[in-house]
Amino acid sequence: MADDKTEKVKKLMGNVEKIRNIAIAAHIDHGKTTFSDNLLAGAGMMSEELAGKQLLLDFHEDEQTRGITIDAANVSMVHAVDNEDYLINLIDTPGHVDFGGDVTRAMRAVDGCIVLICASEGIMPQTETVLRQALRERVKPILFINKVDRLIKEVKLSPEEMQNRFMNIINKINDLIDDLAEPEFKDKFKVNVQEGSVAFGSAYHKWALSVPFMKKSNITFKDIVEAYNNGEDYKELTKKAPLHKVILDMVSKHHPNPKQAQAYRIPKIWHGDLESEIGKDLLSCSAKGEPSFICTKIVIDKNAGEIAAGRLFSGELNQGDEVYMNLAKRKVSLQQVFIYRGAQRIQVDKVKAGNIVGLVGLKGVFAGETVSRHEMEPFEAIKHIFEPVVTKSIEATKAADLPRLVEVLRQIAKEVPDIRIEINEETGESLMSGMGELHLEVIENRIKTEKNLDVKTGNPIVVYRETISKQSGVVEVRTPNGHNIFKFSIEPLEDAVYETIKEEQIEIRIKKKAEEIWKKLEEAGMSSDEARQIKEIYRGNVFEDGTRGIVLLGEIIDSIMDGWKLVVDAGPLAREPLMKTKFTIHDAKIHVDHMHRGPAQIYPAVRKGMHESMKLAGPTLLEPIQTHLVEAPIEFMGVITALISTKRGVLEDVKQESGSASINARMPVAEMIGWSNDLRSKTEGRGVSSLKDQTYQRLPGELQTDIIKRIRRRKGLSENQ
Repeated sequence: MADDKTEKVKKLMGNVEKIRNIAIAAHIDHGKTTFSDNLLAGAGMMSEELAGKQLLLDFHEDEQTRGITIDAANVSMVHAVDNEDYLINLIDTPGHVDFGGDVTRAMRAVDGCIVLICASEGIMPQTETVLRQALRERVKPILFINKVDRLIKEVKLSPEEMQNRFMNIINKINDLIDDLAEPEFKDKFKVNVQEGSVAFGSAYHKWALSVPFMKKSNITFKDIVEAYNNGEDYKELTKKAPLHKVILDMVSKHHPNPKQAQAYRIPKIWHGDLESEIGKDLLSCSAKGEPSFICTKIVIDKNAGEIAAGRLFSGELNQGDEVYMNLAKRKVSLQQVFIYRGAQRIQVDKVKAGNIVGLVGLKGVFAGETVSRHEMEPFEAIKHIFEPVVTKSIEATKAADLPRLVEVLRQIAKEVPDIRIEINEETGESLMSGMGELHLEVIENRIKTEKNLDVKTGNPIVVYRETISKQSGVVEVRTPNGHNIFKFSIEPLEDAVYETIKEEQIEIRIKKKAEEIWKKLEEAGMSSDEARQIKEIYRGNVFEDGTRGIVLLGEIIDSIMDGWKLVVDAGPLAREPLMKTKFTIHDAKIHVDHMHRGPAQIYPAVRKGMHESMKLAGPTLLEPIQTHLVEAPIEFMGVITALISTKRGVLEDVKQESGSASINARMPVAEMIGWSNDLRSKTEGRGVSSLKDQTYQRLPGELQTDIIKRIRRRKGLSENQ
């Protein structure tokens, strides 16, 4: 970044009213990175000729070769509206569902997002997912309808037909906002053509229009169509209606500044006392108050070490400051502070509230860490929509590289938090779990090319869940020393309660915000008394305390819940995680001497109680099921439906229009290994599949025994439980 641009950015960092923190979010291949290139070119950060070709924010080699965005990339740029400068902190996010975790984390750092939709394809499954991710974080959307040139040149629509197509997309987006947004934001966050929170254009041809801009510049739909019909005239549109100007004007007007946004976002993402000093600083985005930073992304740099990117919600951070990491519970010194330009980091002396910045010196940092000067209530954990469902074993090609592999995998776990890493240092086996085959393939490739480590991976393994089918009745167990007795039971968690927990992503020890959680559970049909018995919710499972007046229980309840969580992580059938269960302690006889009731006594008793109660409750395996939208020319409909049936798939909906077929199908993940290649070969490369939803359902009875045996064999467990 040229010096004058850096100086402008540094100057504007302190003017909170002129800052806009935004993300670009869309379905894969709808043109996000070409679009962000145009914004950068308009801000003078790259040549206009290269915009759309250089893919400046896809700076990893695998992103360039695959032609998709894999990592969210940050950049700060200056844009002038009516001679007033605005600082735009932009994050370009991935569109492929396997990399959706980056979108979720980016949404914590921003206040507004540009939802980008292809004019000819319309709203796709991942469009809905990114919108859901934005609204969950109270991030305000605006809309850009891209690839309008295709409607003119390929589909050959008239101006009226184009307007109808646009209105259809806009109405569908507003319907989604109506569905997904919280009640108070349904109307505030809807997009409106007349007000100018919708634009349309072609990122590839570098032009865009909005209704306010059309009125100001006297350009009409008809002019656009004629420009394309008259040979090369469309190139003039870049000068008449430059994309970066129209879009960044729209961002400046319709997206909130950090102070406006934090007033309504902080109560959602921070559960501390809003009347406290730090609470007031956060709500007002005060640069003079206590610093509070949340890390949303980590990059490991061979020179600088761990670089934490994220949002500074209040205060000011200087190079050399001593800060406190609230989750790691330790003090560290900041070695450097940065602002961003894609792959480039610009070191500065200090960073101020309301900006997306980078910090060096947070040793051992993880995404979601809250950094402040003094201890404070951390920000709410960043929660992802989909869980990892595919696992591969990974090992170093040379035995001597095993220690280095462990170190690299720990780095990966930090850089990509939605990749789950399990390392068994005794056996040397390491497991890597991700959203799909592509997710794991990309990580494996980066370990080889960027970390320079030769590795080999096993065949993909599917992650199952364990659950129960009925109530167990009360089971009595003793601790190994015989001095303590517990009475437990287990039963299936009600569907409505589970859906509420999943939708609200409730996963905490019930202390803070207890009233709010109880209310949500009561709305889902749980009685008020039972809701108040819940002590903890973990991975979609509930722990209830049904005891009355047991004096010493308070001293060991944490150990009981920790023992319960160990079994939730690895159930009795095949050591797969538990799901949708409700475990209750009904009574306890506890030894008065604390020496006889330590964790070494409590954990085995809880484990035994859970295993015995589950045996009585009909334990069973659940398998991950994905709903995909498959699109292809109509002549391939027969081969696609045949392919789906070979995957134990179920057709949910089939639509045909203008020569193409859209098929909604539910398929077990276990049958979908190699799905993309199979679909490509059956449709001559013309079939496209997009993930719409992911759930778990009971594995068919005839497959249960065989799959349990196979998993146990793979994990080195005895074949019989």
